[in-house]
Amino acid sequence: MPNFAPNLSMLFGEYGFLDRFEAAAREGFAWVEFQFPQATPEEVARALRETGLRLVLFNLPAGDWEAGDRGIAADPDRRETFRRGVQEAADLARLWGCPKLNALAGRKREGVSEGEQWQCLVDNLRFAAGVLAAVGLTLLVEPVNPHDVPGFLVPTTAEGERLLDAVERPNVRLQCDLYHMQRAEGNLVPTLRRVLPRLGHVQIADAPDRHEPGTGEIHYPYVLRELDRAGYGGFVGLEYRPAGRTEEGLRWIEDMGFRRR
Repeated sequence: MPNFAPNLSMLFGEYGFLDRFEAAAREGFAWVEFQFPQATPEEVARALRETGLRLVLFNLPAGDWEAGDRGIAADPDRRETFRRGVQEAADLARLWGCPKLNALAGRKREGVSEGEQWQCLVDNLRFAAGVLAAVGLTLLVEPVNPHDVPGFLVPTTAEGERLLDAVERPNVRLQCDLYHMQRAEGNLVPTLRRVLPRLGHVQIADAPDRHEPGTGEIHYPYVLRELDRAGYGGFVGLEYRPAGRTEEGLRWIEDMGFRRR
């Protein structure tokens, strides 16, 4: 049975960020994730403590999101900024008891060769893996589809595998967002079976509109059961944009025969 973790950056948007923890607990979840914290470290720690929720994932600093950044790990000009962010995020993960951090590579840059960006990405991920390994944490890398984020340096699962091969660190694993996979490549279940030994986290949304499962073209009852059958025992992050109110849209879980925890 999947271990669902709602993404508080996208679900429960009817509430302020800190109130989303209580809303998730009230809806019967035991785990949550978010993209980036929208509160002080102490406030997040208190929200987790008071609700009894476990935080399973958040992203390393990814640049200026509003300006279009989608990661800085592959930007040679921001190497030191990325590495400072790794240290800061590792400290937060330890404070919040979070076992995994996700690194977004970012977009290809004009005026910088793709080879130079790739080598910067590999070097930065090796650095991050070392920092995280020292405190028992896992580093994730996430392919992002080129339709939503044109020019993303790691657009497919195969490119994510190539990156893991280049980094060669045991605590670096793939984060597979099935929405991005469907948009970029399809072939979800065979791909998940192939990468299972390297799979560190799964996120879901339906395609093409990134709403909750059951609103698009992905047959999630089959996909999630096959993921279980393959032996995946990690978390499944709910990183979608609710088509309506979050609570009403969560009925898909029971309708598809699953439980919230």
